[in-house]
Amino acid sequence: FQYFLGAATSIATKLHEETMTYLNQGQSYEIKLKKLGDLTEMRGKMLKSTIRIGFQERRLQYMEKEQISQWTRQRPGERILEADVPLSYGVYEVVNAPSKVHFCEFLWDPTKETGVFVRLNCISTEFTPKKHGGEKGVPFRIVIETYSHGEPGPPQKLHSASCQVKVFKPKGADRKHKTDREKMMKRPQSEQEKHQPSYDCTVFTEVTGSPAVPAVAPTPPPPHKAPTSLPSSVVSCSPPDQQPQQQQQPQTRPGSSSYSPGTSAVRGNRKGEWLAVYSSFAGADVLRLTRDDLIQICGLADGIRLYNALHSRNIRPRLTTYICLASEQAVRGRAFSLSGAHAVFRAVYLKNLTVLELLTKLADLCSLSPFSVHEVYIDGPSGIHVLVTDEVVRNMADESMYILELLRGK
Repeated sequence: FQYFLGAATSIATKLHEETMTYLNQGQSYEIKLKKLGDLTEMRGKMLKSTIRIGFQERRLQYMEKEQISQWTRQRPGERILEADVPLSYGVYEVVNAPSKVHFCEFLWDPTKETGVFVRLNCISTEFTPKKHGGEKGVPFRIVIETYSHGEPGPPQKLHSASCQVKVFKPKGADRKHKTDREKMMKRPQSEQEKHQPSYDCTVFTEVTGSPAVPAVAPTPPPPHKAPTSLPSSVVSCSPPDQQPQQQQQPQTRPGSSSYSPGTSAVRGNRKGEWLAVYSSFAGADVLRLTRDDLIQICGLADGIRLYNALHSRNIRPRLTTYICLASEQAVRGRAFSLSGAHAVFRAVYLKNLTVLELLTKLADLCSLSPFSVHEVYIDGPSGIHVLVTDEVVRNMADESMYILELLRGK
């Protein structure tokens, strides 16, 4: 495994010492995850990774729980570490657990390009004894642990790596880099050669033996009740002139009812500290607030996030297909007919146009685990079975109708 943090290392780090990376508070940074080596056995499998932040100094490690609890009391509703889901790619089921403000977890496909954006909302000087200014901030350690997922038994830790960071107030990391460069340029050449150059990104160092930061176990996956080893086959037909109509739930915005979508958005976006402000607002009141109003009430960053959450729209799917389960038709004693008046179809929406996304949606329709479906086929000319790949999915006709049939593997 290999992990990269999209932030430059410090030029003030001596040779043979671990790199130090400066970060800005509240700024999103990309972490790329890669599985090295042969990925043949990883096809169709998912991995679970956790990212947490802890203290580098042993003194603070013993007090970590108390320090985090104190920070949470001082800044209710906020998180120390937070995964920025909209910017991330190749990750699934991202969890920012409310009870673990310094921890997040997610699933990812090792055969795909993966990057998760995280931001740190604390600064290093918040955990140093307060004197008369000029306190030196404590270093943090970002730890990534990767576990198996979907395998029998408890998750097995596959890899662990970490890097050392310091977090400054907004723009503070840039000023610190500039100061370090100016100081280094004033030193003689012989002294400069004793320090590492600054690298554009930070490589996580593998952790062997006992980790420097106490581990936090990932949330165990729910047990699957579906049978395994059931490869599937998709039998297609040309879309007829008449397509089944979708039934959509109309979205209403209550004016003065007890349900308040504005309050729900505040709670859902972890803006708990503002719930008291909006508790007397009706849904329509909150929705009438302009972007500038929310910024004035909540501040720049929180106001923009809350405005975007209130006025968000669902992303239009790039491909819509209608699926009829052959097993349901057989139970009802009906013949396979795409144009039959009694056929029941389900809409499947694809946003990424990948075979993994299609496989996951089809497995969900059949109440199966995605890991029990090995391959997906589509009927081609003369009844041949064509293996579905990402390219095949990208070339599927929009709003086509299919009959889904499960074939037991040999």
